[in-house]
Amino acid sequence: MDTQKVTVSDIREAKGKRKLTMLTAYDYPLASLIDKAGIDMILVGDSLANVVLGLQSTTQVGMTEMLHHARAVTRAVKHALVIGDMPYGSYQALPDGRQVMPAESVKNAKRFIDEANCDVVKLEWFDKCLDVTKEIINSGIPVMGHIGLTPQTADKLGGFKVQGKDAQAAQRLIKQAEDLEKLGCFAIVLECVPDKIAEIITQKLSIPTIGIGAGVACDGQVLVSYDMLGLFERFTPKFVKKYINLSEQIFSAVKAYKSEVEKGEFPAKEHTFSIKQEEVDKVKK
Repeated sequence: MDTQKVTVSDIREAKGKRKLTMLTAYDYPLASLIDKAGIDMILVGDSLANVVLGLQSTTQVGMTEMLHHARAVTRAVKHALVIGDMPYGSYQALPDGRQVMPAESVKNAKRFIDEANCDVVKLEWFDKCLDVTKEIINSGIPVMGHIGLTPQTADKLGGFKVQGKDAQAAQRLIKQAEDLEKLGCFAIVLECVPDKIAEIITQKLSIPTIGIGAGVACDGQVLVSYDMLGLFERFTPKFVKKYINLSEQIFSAVKAYKSEVEKGEFPAKEHTFSIKQEEVDKVKK
């Protein structure tokens, strides 16, 4: 693996030359393995809410949790570009429904950089996305955009459905992507977008597109690591390929451990520390 740190410039310059790879991570051990494998970008995703914390929605996770896990990831990473996923309440709306002001969004973005040592942040598209994106980029923080299915506002999109399936909706996505590029985003995630529309967007932009359920024509791909490793059993999206089913392997290992402990087979001699019998005798006396 190349130990040189991936930069925003590296990601931009990869367009048209090679495919980019991106996975999520939420802790030190997994981030370390993903990084050693040479993945270009690691996203500390708000999918943390679902796959690690057992919550129902990504809107239920906040800055406290995101920064805690981001710090664990950045301690492990030597190579990949680390992306902090801005949680819903940090730039869109607060729990009481009030809109977060752009200046507050910038403060929260800076916390990912200053407190968690992330390299960049990611924002999902929403009504005032361009205003917030502009402010954060102007503050000197690189931003990755995210359009198509945006889980934080899925309720406004008719649920977790493919976006851009008719010409009008597709044109909206194209316009969003072009506007984010104009503002200075260094890359854009396309989630649950028809492959032909994702291809059009990819061809129109001079910055990389990272697909998740958006076809092979994108400049790169991202998956939630817990999905592709078979660690999250509640739901598996159509676009996920399970490269291994760790849930089954972990379950089998735990059952084997339980059985061996109950039978007195573990710990065996090789797992046990010894002491000279003469010292034991002294203790007994």
